[in-house]
Amino acid sequence: MLPFKAPVDDILFSLLRVARASRVEGLDVELLREIIGHFASFAEEVIAPLDEPGDRQGCRLENGRVRMPYGFREAYADYAAQGWPGLTLAETHGGQALPGVVLAAISEIFSGACHSLQMVTGLVPGAARTIERFGTEAQKARYLPALASGACLSTMCLTEPGAGSDLSMVRTRAIKGGKGWKLSGEKIFISGGDQDLSDDILHLVLARTGAPEDGVKGLSLFLCPSQSDGVRNAVSVIRIEDKMGLHASPTCQLLYDSAEAELLGGEGEGLHAMFTMMNHARLDVALQGVAHASRAHDIASAYAAERRQGRKPDGAPAVLSDHADIRRMLDTQRSLALGARAMCHIALVELELGGRPQLIEFLTPLCKVFATEAGMRSADLGIQVLGGYGYLHEYRVEQTFRDARITAIYEGANGIHELGLATRGLSVHKGAGADAFGNLITELAEDAPDVMGQLEAWRALRAQVVASDQPAELAHEFAQASAQLFFRAVWNRMATGRSDFADAAEMARLSGFVARKLKGSWF
Repeated sequence: MLPFKAPVDDILFSLLRVARASRVEGLDVELLREIIGHFASFAEEVIAPLDEPGDRQGCRLENGRVRMPYGFREAYADYAAQGWPGLTLAETHGGQALPGVVLAAISEIFSGACHSLQMVTGLVPGAARTIERFGTEAQKARYLPALASGACLSTMCLTEPGAGSDLSMVRTRAIKGGKGWKLSGEKIFISGGDQDLSDDILHLVLARTGAPEDGVKGLSLFLCPSQSDGVRNAVSVIRIEDKMGLHASPTCQLLYDSAEAELLGGEGEGLHAMFTMMNHARLDVALQGVAHASRAHDIASAYAAERRQGRKPDGAPAVLSDHADIRRMLDTQRSLALGARAMCHIALVELELGGRPQLIEFLTPLCKVFATEAGMRSADLGIQVLGGYGYLHEYRVEQTFRDARITAIYEGANGIHELGLATRGLSVHKGAGADAFGNLITELAEDAPDVMGQLEAWRALRAQVVASDQPAELAHEFAQASAQLFFRAVWNRMATGRSDFADAAEMARLSGFVARKLKGSWF
């Protein structure tokens, strides 16, 4: 088994040289380096060793409560004591008020070390941002310090047995009465719906305050703590799902039986408020894909460098990486990891800068689709490189594949995001997001004629989608063309900055590899 090694140099190159994160207000580059280095050591020494045994052991339901695998509670206590939960939360509520790009670096490393544990902790920043934006002063004072300290973790409760991507079908009811609201209904697929890491869990619940025929306009968002003054709220775990991967992350079915809750934001504005949390989560999921792509390449390249197979043309013994087809697969993995990371970082920097909101709306689903598919593709190639050993548990690249597979499904299935790009993404504000995307590509690669030619082809496809009376039929093609264009443009900027990369020769070789695949699909 290859021990996890955080890709610190790659992350810093992507943030500083490619995404140019130094433009972000309040970002101290030296502090960024120090923070990433500290967390990388913590992840390698404390978190990563839990990943394999946690996958084997899984979570269990005992007397109505979820028990995490051995060692997870202690690791989380250490994580919270070091102040990591409050990294981006306001200082007035016990946080450190650092820019989101710092959190992005930490999140990727965390996912690479143990995706399951990251899943349970990863919704806190989005929940805090939602409360900061829509909460009352009393709600901020009550919940944000607990989230910042790690005493409280959070969930995002949307999906129901009869309501998946179509949230207009949500039937969980919220009834106003007495001192607040009462929630009744079932929610499924709730990551960290219960766990024994934190003292409390804050459920952000989408529930119906209007009539069923009101659709999404009748939905409101609620804060539903798992307990109050030491007394358990009426939220119970019906079951833990038995999943393909992420065995150490409890995915729960929850029952709300007149559970006490507080309205967050305005009544009937729940979906608008929830999107604040969901958009953060989608970029976080994209970085999970990056983490898996990087980890799969690390395992495969280490194995291929040592595994003897055949002979070289001169008759000398060869290792796997001496063979052209193996090098092709390794280079694909490496190119996907580096490029997808840079795509996410550019989106995150734009989010922090705040000057092009329509661009962020276009880039967020694009990054989610491409980076999660990159993670799956890299894991699949890793299995292929290792051959029979890849299919066994021993090298754990099969776990990478199992864990990565969900990323294309949760936080909005990739097909839903592709449909949104081809419809809303080209119609809202007269297609301002797509216009801004075209401008971004020019900024990244105006010195690259091949990319500019690809941009013109993309514009022609965009016009075809806009003119179509059935844009859904072209949604996948348009989303993939957009992602491939973004990927190629990002690689152009990486190539021009290769002197700042840890291995300039590798960057030059890989940029040539990417350029040769201009017309080929990466998936």
